Amino acid sequence: MKYPGATIAFYGPDDQVATKLVATIVKNAHGTLGETKKWFSESDIRNDEVIGNELKEFLFENGVKKVTSVDRIIGCPHEEGIDYPEGESCPECPFWAGRNRWTGNIEH
Repeated sequence: MKYPGATIAFYGPDDQVATKLVATIVKNAHGTLGETKKWFSESDIRNDEVIGNELKEFLFENGVKKVTSVDRIIGCPHEEGIDYPEGESCPECPFWAGRNRWTGNIEH
């Protein structure tokens, strides 16, 4: 990966609608992280042109040379330990309860 790089992840109440986008700057090969920025939307954020332009500007301002992302929504937009208790499932996103966010399979 060329540096600085960025990771981009999408989150949503299910695996169809992304309502949160998180971009994090990766400064070097040692994994030193820079700024993280989060965007939220009531509708699918992947179709929001304004947020897309803000993301581009964020990447440009940080001199990002390469972006890494996955091709799916990878979990609930709420944060464990902040929006709901650690070790519990999000009460607002039952789709993700017991689901492996990488495979999409229910595991428990």
